[in-house]
Amino acid sequence: MSNFAFNNPAFKQQDPRNVATYPGASPQGAAQAAQTASAAHAGMNAAVNAQLEGIYAAPPAGAIETDRMTVEDTVWKTAGLFGILLVTAVIGWFFTLSKFGGAIPNLSDPYVHSAAMGQVVAWPWIVGALGGFVLAMVVTFTSRKKVRPALIFAYAAFEGLFVGGISAFFEIMFPGIVVQATLATVAVVGVTLALFASGKIRASKKMTKIFMIAMLGYLVFSLLNVGLMLFNVLPQDQMFGMFSAKVAGIPLGLIIGVLVVFMAAYSLVLDFDQIQQGVRNGAPRVYGWLGGFGIMVTVVWLYVEILRIIAIARSN
Repeated sequence: MSNFAFNNPAFKQQDPRNVATYPGASPQGAAQAAQTASAAHAGMNAAVNAQLEGIYAAPPAGAIETDRMTVEDTVWKTAGLFGILLVTAVIGWFFTLSKFGGAIPNLSDPYVHSAAMGQVVAWPWIVGALGGFVLAMVVTFTSRKKVRPALIFAYAAFEGLFVGGISAFFEIMFPGIVVQATLATVAVVGVTLALFASGKIRASKKMTKIFMIAMLGYLVFSLLNVGLMLFNVLPQDQMFGMFSAKVAGIPLGLIIGVLVVFMAAYSLVLDFDQIQQGVRNGAPRVYGWLGGFGIMVTVVWLYVEILRIIAIARSN
């Protein structure tokens, strides 16, 4: 199986082969938001990878639709989507920190730190997460019939609000974490792309089955963890719920987090493979937007996971 929006016949090969309260938030609230968002993005990624399987496998574009999908055009479309995400991420960041003039407050004084937590505006990441999830599902389950770039643009905009808002909150708690998470995300994406481009790593049916099983297990575990946190079943000192529990002195979140990063990297391989199939089979040019959409879903999920891994490590 591969990405849900890619289930449109245009992508199959022809050849045999939660959230915190308004207006402020607490560290536990941010952790719940990260947990919920992580589970949501894992679910979106699984849905996209399953529903879009074979979407590039329809017959090549006919005489009426001669514009064909290319790698270069898909790269530009993907860059455009990330451009939209970055613009709305800046908006989400400044709105989240609007009571501080858009800047990170000086938290060297613990009393200032405590007060700052209650002044953070939570709605950007709440609206962004909910809007992004709904639009991702719409794009995923309607793209077999027709690709609607406007919905993908809107998805990128909502994801930006979420990324900017959640990043600002974590930056308050752990100064410098956003730069660390961004660099780590770029490194993982860069290495995965380089390995794929060189032919050293490829998607396989066996690995994809293992990936989908692991994704399902991770999704169930994440949702269970969110539920336990919401109902205060777990100790209050476990900021990230079961992910904060220790195994042989190591937070469980670090162990699972490393595995999830590998899962996200393989999901990128699936995204690249689907784009490659679309180009090979002469899919209509508009399907390049679906390629960018799949990559964005995976990269945002990867960023949130890395953000949480670093937060768990630093809080430990």
